[in-house]
Amino acid sequence: MDRFDVIIAGAGAAGMFCAWEAAKRGRRVLVLEGGRAPGEKIRISGGGRCNFTNLHAAPECYLSQNPHFCRSALARYTQWDFLGLIGEAGIAWHEKTLGQLFCDGSSMQIVDLLANGMRGAGAALRLNAKVEGVAAAAGGGFTVSAGGESLSCQSLVLATGGKSIPKLGATGLGYKVARQFGLPVEETRPALVPLTVDEETKASLRSLVGVAAPVAASCGEARFDEAALFTHRGISGPAILQLSSYWREGQAVSLDLSPDAPVYEALKAAKAESGRRAPRSVLAALLPKSLAAVLTADMEAPLAETPDNALQALAERVHAFTLTPAGSEGYRTAEVTLGGVSTDMLDQKTMQARAVPGLYFVGEVVDVTGWLGGYNFQWAWSSGWAAGQAV
Repeated sequence: MDRFDVIIAGAGAAGMFCAWEAAKRGRRVLVLEGGRAPGEKIRISGGGRCNFTNLHAAPECYLSQNPHFCRSALARYTQWDFLGLIGEAGIAWHEKTLGQLFCDGSSMQIVDLLANGMRGAGAALRLNAKVEGVAAAAGGGFTVSAGGESLSCQSLVLATGGKSIPKLGATGLGYKVARQFGLPVEETRPALVPLTVDEETKASLRSLVGVAAPVAASCGEARFDEAALFTHRGISGPAILQLSSYWREGQAVSLDLSPDAPVYEALKAAKAESGRRAPRSVLAALLPKSLAAVLTADMEAPLAETPDNALQALAERVHAFTLTPAGSEGYRTAEVTLGGVSTDMLDQKTMQARAVPGLYFVGEVVDVTGWLGGYNFQWAWSSGWAAGQAV
C-alpha cells in the first residue's frame, strides 16, 4: 500500500494550493483528481481569463451559517498575498470592474502556476483517479481507494468542490465523506445562477430577450447594483447571479431599472417642456428602447394628456419592476454551490474536523460561499493555504 503524509482529493484551486503549501513544508503529498486534467473549473472561469480574486474580499462578502468562520483564513492569506504570488510568476492582470481581477492572458496561466508549483515542491498528481471510498485506518490516519488502488495517509483533505457544473466532474463526494464521519452538511443549493420564470411571464418578457441594463436588484434585505440580462428562460446578468444566492422559492425580485435617474422627475420635466412627447420617448432616453416599449405599452397619449398620477405609476413600475422567479437554472449553470460541510465542526484556523483528527475540508465543499467576482477563488486560496500549514 502506497503511504503518504497527505492525500488531497480534488485538483481544483483549493486542492492544488493546499498541496503546494503542504509540500513546501516537506510533507509527502498526493493529489487525486478524477478528471483528465487539473484545474478545469479554473480553466473555464472568467471567460477563459480567470477572475482569480477581488480587491475587496472581506468576510462580509461571504454567506455561511456562521458568517464569522471565514475571518481567520481570509485574514491570514489575503488577496494581496495572492497578488504577490501572481506578480512573482510574471502573470499580467487587470481590474475589470468592482475590484474584480483577471489575467491579461489565459486562465491556464493560473492552472499552470498551481500545477507546476505543487509539483516543483514535491507533490504528486494522479489524474483519472476517482476516489471510490475512504475509511479510518487502525492506529490513525485513513485509507483511500482510488483508481483501483488502496492508499494510506495520515491527513486527508477533501477539496472536491460542490455540485455545480457537473459536466466538469462534480459529484458531492465531500459531503458524503463528511456525513460518513459524522459531520453535518448544511442544505446545498445552486448559487450564482440565472433565475427562471413561468411560461406566462416568459411570454410577457419575450420582446426583452437579450436586453441588458444596469439595475439595482433586490430581494429581501439583499441588493446589488450591477447589470441584469433578460433571457429566454428568465433573468440573468451579474446583479441576478449575485441575488440568486439570497433568493428563495416564492420570493419576488425587484429591479430598479433606472437606479441613477429619478423617472418621475424626468417625466414631469418633459411634460412641462414638451407636452406633445410620448412617455415612451422620455423613458427611451433612460432605458433600452425595448424596455421603454414594454413599460409604456398601455400609454399612447402624449404627456400633456397623461395625468400626473399615471406618470407616478409609470415611474414606480420602472423603479420597482417586480417578478417572482419560478426557480433557477440549477447546478448545470451555477457557478458555485451554496451550503456544504457545516463550519460548526471545523477549526477555522486549520480547516480540520475537530472530532476527526487528520480530516480537512477546503474550498467550495465548506459552507462558505462568496459573491460573484473572484471572492470564491480567494476563499479557495485562503482555506487551502490554512490547511496546507496544518496537515
